[in-house]
Amino acid sequence: MIPRPFLKNSRRALLLMALAVSSPGWAAEPGLNVVASFSILADIAREVGGPDVSVTALVGPDGDAHMFEPTPQHARTLQRASVLVSNGLGFEGWMARLKKSAGFKGLESIASEGVKVRTFDASAQAHDSGGKGDRHHHAPRDPHAWQNVANAVIYANNIAKGFAKKDPAHAAAYRARAAAYSERLLALDAQIRRTFAALPPERRVLVTTHDAFGYYAQAYGLRIVPARGFSTQAEPSASDIARLVDQVRAQRIPAMFIENISDPRLVEQLARETGATVGGKLYSDALSPPDGPAATYLLLMQGNTATLASALAAAAQRTP
Repeated sequence: MIPRPFLKNSRRALLLMALAVSSPGWAAEPGLNVVASFSILADIAREVGGPDVSVTALVGPDGDAHMFEPTPQHARTLQRASVLVSNGLGFEGWMARLKKSAGFKGLESIASEGVKVRTFDASAQAHDSGGKGDRHHHAPRDPHAWQNVANAVIYANNIAKGFAKKDPAHAAAYRARAAAYSERLLALDAQIRRTFAALPPERRVLVTTHDAFGYYAQAYGLRIVPARGFSTQAEPSASDIARLVDQVRAQRIPAMFIENISDPRLVEQLARETGATVGGKLYSDALSPPDGPAATYLLLMQGNTATLASALAAAAQRTP
């Protein structure tokens, strides 16, 4: 027979275990609740935050932030967040409405704050997009600053400052992780520069689906001809496409690239009409799913560089 005191103590232990599972007061600390506007920022936030944060991306892998339409569920997610990490520079045209509908009261960290902003000719962008449908054509700033890896160092430091302000107890850890991550970023930046230094400047010209790679081109010595403006919402007209075809032929642009967030048919059409090579897929405004080739920001930039360099080098060998 089992002693009565033993049974009583066992029941008490089971009750305490049940309370530990069900009661928030007994649960392990979940860390700082962070919402990032899109998957690339979410990855950088996880690198900086480590085990001290829990990060959710509003626009997930392979998602197009230009076309994103927030739902009530997204508003509820943001409402519970302590920190919002956004890109800024007009990239999230829907963010103000979402924050208002969510009643967001937390801290917003603008990751791009302090970058040297690439500007553009607004009238030219409006012309290239047919003067319609481009959410960014009226703004003088290119929001895709993460495409220069050196700017990602600024992103990481800004995110660390925001985390430290909201969670001072872990401030030193956030700063240390940002510093360690920055070392990896700067090593990648140097690697990308070496990669393109081996390619003749006249062969570093390509066509992409939309103008997401301006910072990349500026930093690493490429020239990019976008089929659309800064937003994937812009649809080029028949005359725009005809001009692109003429430009590709006249400048003997050797390669074109599709993007993970965009319909490939426009680039494929241009390639058929010009004889240029479709050099592969680039990851522009979103990571791949976790089992894909661009599951992190570092992998995204490494993979894009390898795809670009390989296709441009091969095209250069084919073209006299």
